[in-house]
Amino acid sequence: MKKLAQPLTAAALFSALALTGCSAPEAASAPSAAAPAGSAAASASPSKSSGPFGEFASAAEACSTISEQATGSSLLPMYVAQGKTAELEQFKADLASTAERAPESVKADFTRLKDTAIAGLGDQTVYSSGKFEQAMAPVTAWLGANCK
Repeated sequence: MKKLAQPLTAAALFSALALTGCSAPEAASAPSAAAPAGSAAASASPSKSSGPFGEFASAAEACSTISEQATGSSLLPMYVAQGKTAELEQFKADLASTAERAPESVKADFTRLKDTAIAGLGDQTVYSSGKFEQAMAPVTAWLGANCK
């Protein structure tokens, strides 16, 4: 029971942090200082997500979707514990879609968060060791910097 309580406590914390920054997104955003070096640099062949909002129509849509998905990623162990296989698979697909559509300035960080959350389904130490929180931090920082 304690192993399940840790992700749920983390989920509550991250929900509050992530959602506080999404009330009025900025029209254009600068790359996050938390982004790894080179992640915001233009690639040799521009990807679909090279625009300021990635594949999202607006900053508001990018901010709300990334916030919802990041927060929801912390709840994946709950889906497993409750035996909600269909919901789990749908959420994993939604995470993958959001990672593909994310703006370049957060794409690598969100992909890392997605991969870490999915890895945590089979390895609870992802949560107890702080790996999940480490993967969430740059996404939360991006939301704070770009979604005012």
